[in-house]
Amino acid sequence: MMGFDSIGAINYWYGIPENLRAGGATVFVASISALNSNEARGEQLLQYLETLRAKYGYERFNLIGHSHGGATSRYVAGVAPGIVASVTTVGAPHDGSKVADLIKAGTSVTGTTDLVAALVNGFGQLIGLLSGNGSPQDALGSLASLNTAGARDFNRRFPAGAPTSYCGNGAELAANGVRYYSVGGTSVATNVLDVLDPMLVASSLVFGFEANDGLVSRCSSHWGRVLRDDYGWNHIDEMNHVFGLRGLFSTNPVSFYRAQANRLRNLGL
Repeated sequence: MMGFDSIGAINYWYGIPENLRAGGATVFVASISALNSNEARGEQLLQYLETLRAKYGYERFNLIGHSHGGATSRYVAGVAPGIVASVTTVGAPHDGSKVADLIKAGTSVTGTTDLVAALVNGFGQLIGLLSGNGSPQDALGSLASLNTAGARDFNRRFPAGAPTSYCGNGAELAANGVRYYSVGGTSVATNVLDVLDPMLVASSLVFGFEANDGLVSRCSSHWGRVLRDDYGWNHIDEMNHVFGLRGLFSTNPVSFYRAQANRLRNLGL
């Protein structure tokens, strides 16, 4: 949600594609609606992959999705498993986010749903304008996908890789032939210089004592084989922003993505 490929010199995946390419990987960064439902975003991603297939002759893709990108990638794997080799989700709210639940409940009680949606859609349109993406924006579609009820309905329709127990692991290799992996963080305030940390500290309060990254709980991030769910990252650190600022002793996110790329390569994917 609120994602983009690049805005000027600012890349969403800060320093990650360049590092992977330097190691020999072929990397594309998709540009889809910053705000929309799992299904709408998923169809946009599917169309992008089909374009890459037609242009370069690729047959299968390893998808890596952060946050709402997790369900977006799972949608593509669900409707077109033949072109997806693996899905790796990072800080994705597979079981929904309590922050989304709070926003939905709060705007409903105050009667401000349409007003807030209009304001957020405007911000999404600005992101689209600055990043050169004209895809439609739908804040309510995002909210419906990211709250607990919406996420669980999506899981019912797209269960491949689902954990077999609460907060557990799912199948690494699902019946649809796609490999599923997940990872998450459990830190919130990680760097005093990061301007987004205060926002995440505030949003983390809704989780009470449950471990979370500021927007997604530790257990909600689980899908497929859980590689690790307690990195010292908050939700923004997970894609190496803001500009690489993170906890002093935390793992470099770039190292994780490189290790995951190597894992997939060693599996012949």
